[in-house]
Amino acid sequence: MDVPKSAAKAGPSRTRDACLNCGEALLPTASGAAPRHCPVCGQETNIRPPTLGEFAQQFGGAYFATEGALWRSLKLLLFSPGELTRQYLIGRRKHYVLPLRLYLTISVLAFLLLRVAAGVSLNLELPSDLDLKKGLWTVTAIESPVNAGLNDGVFFCRGLPAWFCTRLEHRLDTDPRGLAREIEAMGDRLLSNLGGAMFVMLPFFALLHKLVYWNRRLHYTEHLVFALHLHAFWYLCLLLTLLPFTWLALLVGVLVPAYALAAAKRVYGGRWLWLGLRAGVVSAVYGLALAIGLVLLVFWSLVF
Repeated sequence: MDVPKSAAKAGPSRTRDACLNCGEALLPTASGAAPRHCPVCGQETNIRPPTLGEFAQQFGGAYFATEGALWRSLKLLLFSPGELTRQYLIGRRKHYVLPLRLYLTISVLAFLLLRVAAGVSLNLELPSDLDLKKGLWTVTAIESPVNAGLNDGVFFCRGLPAWFCTRLEHRLDTDPRGLAREIEAMGDRLLSNLGGAMFVMLPFFALLHKLVYWNRRLHYTEHLVFALHLHAFWYLCLLLTLLPFTWLALLVGVLVPAYALAAAKRVYGGRWLWLGLRAGVVSAVYGLALAIGLVLLVFWSLVF
């Protein structure tokens, strides 16, 4: 926005007479003092350089507030399956973090920690005498008609576009050390793209709920709110699996479907039998879509 001429000429000394943002004249209040905020645009009239404390407060208020909406939202998300979605749908939105912002905050944190953990563990040391010209080496465990790799040093690529095969052949044409570097780089690219791929899958997850709960007469975006909250909880569960305790992974395996079913019960209502059947349909279709998407993501990360 261009600074108004009146404000530009006046400079900081004119903050009591005109707003530096919009140029509106600032009339004295009943007490004779200058107003603290512009009556038109709302900007403060006492302009001064921001302090470091104010910067920290702005950052914390937007992302990691120590009190207020974020902690209220996390409390409901963790301990009351579906309640955060229900509160949003009935109109109580000011007290909680908006669904998309909550999802992005948790998912970014989860995938960031996942990349850190994977970066520590993914340290390949292939033997220096490894001979890629002997034996069968495939880039995936998928059998024909879709597969690629090396067979006694001869590159093969089936069921994939020609341009893809060309790029892949270039990546595989390397020595063992180079191959190790390529695999590590591929893992990093895979994790980088995983968050975006999961975000793209969210609308499909919401569409499945729109179809199986068509008789609830909810708008598609209301199902999307449920999807955002549910995936946010799943990402929190993902963080638990990064801890070095096997029993936590087993706990998450039970908690993820149980939480989803309890959340659906609170949001959509209905009998447990029908909830279970609908959840089974959604899980089967969504699981298949995730599997296909993961395979495509792997191939994409191999060459880009």
